[in-house]
Amino acid sequence: MTARGPALPALGGRGPSYRERVADALRAALIAGELRPGEVYSAPGLAARFGVSATPVREALLDLAKEGLVDAVPNKGYRVTAVSERQLDEYTQVRALIEIPTTAALAGTADTAALAALRPAAEEIVAAAEAGDLIAYVDADQRFHLGLLALAGNAHLVEVVRDLRRRSRLYGLTALAEQGRLRASAEEHLELLDALLARDREAVHAVMTRHLGHVRGLWAAP
Repeated sequence: MTARGPALPALGGRGPSYRERVADALRAALIAGELRPGEVYSAPGLAARFGVSATPVREALLDLAKEGLVDAVPNKGYRVTAVSERQLDEYTQVRALIEIPTTAALAGTADTAALAALRPAAEEIVAAAEAGDLIAYVDADQRFHLGLLALAGNAHLVEVVRDLRRRSRLYGLTALAEQGRLRASAEEHLELLDALLARDREAVHAVMTRHLGHVRGLWAAP
């Protein structure tokens, strides 16, 4: 463990749903850089920060190991897998090929009520940015974008993007949050939603291109 430790949410309680909730929080922590490559984290240490027993954390870490996000270190815990700059570039290129045209097409096909239902998630992203809560930011960001892509009616497409997002690293979020600059990026989700509701395909394409560009720009810097 690092001396400071990751800033993870307190989940509390018990039950089978906690395994996936813990796994989701761990994935968000990996993406935001709260859990760093090369560091070894133990299930008991992370469990103390979640406010749960070590069992759901250990099970969640096994899930992340199967996804290639962490590697088991015998008798110590799990080491976060490093991701190269080239890999991140490749992930982002694939995401751009999928997400930009798919999202732009939704300007002409998505149900108005379904689009409006995504506004609370977009507002959660802004609230998380204001609070500097990077794990909540990443979690709400994923729910918003995957929920949006789901409106295209292609479940396989959503799963491909979900996997690519899990493998991304957004270490620049910390500096943006500390500088008070993360809100501007967060508000792009509301801008995107407004363009979709206005049925302005060109505007949607422009916002989505700019927004996804942050993955290897503003949000990527170590």
